[in-house]
Amino acid sequence: MKKFLNSQTTDSPKPRELGEDDSLRLIPLWSIILAIVVFLGSMYFFNHAPPPHRRPGSLPMHLIMGYTTGTALASYMLLIGYVSRDVKRRNMPALLWMLVVVVMPGGIGAVVYFLLRQPVMIRCPHCTTELTAGVHFCPQCRFQVAPVCGQCFRGVQITDAFCPQCGHDVSEDGGPARLRAYSDK
Repeated sequence: MKKFLNSQTTDSPKPRELGEDDSLRLIPLWSIILAIVVFLGSMYFFNHAPPPHRRPGSLPMHLIMGYTTGTALASYMLLIGYVSRDVKRRNMPALLWMLVVVVMPGGIGAVVYFLLRQPVMIRCPHCTTELTAGVHFCPQCRFQVAPVCGQCFRGVQITDAFCPQCGHDVSEDGGPARLRAYSDK
């Protein structure tokens, strides 16, 4: 088993592409550290900084204010870190979008970014043409990038035995061996 795992990790020619489920890995370490510092600073400011007058029984309100303010500011720091890496992955102007996200008040810049961001681009393994993530064939060299059904030509998952749209047996299509890596046959 250990030999099998080692062969899989050493035989891969390029690093694995980030999918939608790996989007949290885009948050950089500096953003995580900054979010922790901002959260702890907010908790300290609301709970330990000496106020000019403190009423008896106001401790729960100070705790709630420190926690909610710290959580909101820390989440904003994580969002800025996410955008700083995601904008590079989508080949968009990083400085412009970082200014939009940071300068526009109340998180409006982040909403604008998520509404206007470009799709993730991948490279064709055969001719290195930039492609959008949803294509199945390269328009330059006709290289099959993703598995498709041989009958209806719609996209299928690499582990599907039958096409979910038309029910065709995908293993009969004779697709490229690199796309049949997980087939049972």
